[in-house]
Amino acid sequence: MTMTEAPAQALDDTAGLTAAACLFHGFSDPSRLSIVRHLALGEHRVVDLTAHLGLAQSTVSAHLACLRDCGLVTSRPQGRASLWSLEHADTVMELLAAAERLLGLTGDAVTLCPTYGPASLHGEA
Repeated sequence: MTMTEAPAQALDDTAGLTAAACLFHGFSDPSRLSIVRHLALGEHRVVDLTAHLGLAQSTVSAHLACLRDCGLVTSRPQGRASLWSLEHADTVMELLAAAERLLGLTGDAVTLCPTYGPASLHGEA
């Protein structure tokens, strides 16, 4: 690798890491994870998700918009409503299963992390 190739490789690595960080940020909210898990069961309308999860319609809609912008969910019209579903459902579920395995291996140590533990989710850091 030449000297000019090294900075280009570093930029490519940085772009890839930034994309990965953005992907994981899409999964970083417990409500979004709940929505993803419900969509793994099949298509749902927003009203179904609000009933299942006990969340406000505006909250569910905002999370679905985030997940859609991340390329993780899609919707199709059905009458006056939209049916939401996971994009790449098998891969998303594999990722979540791998996360559960990793949490098991670390003894859920991430919950003790002062930066990303449960307190940080509620602004208590």
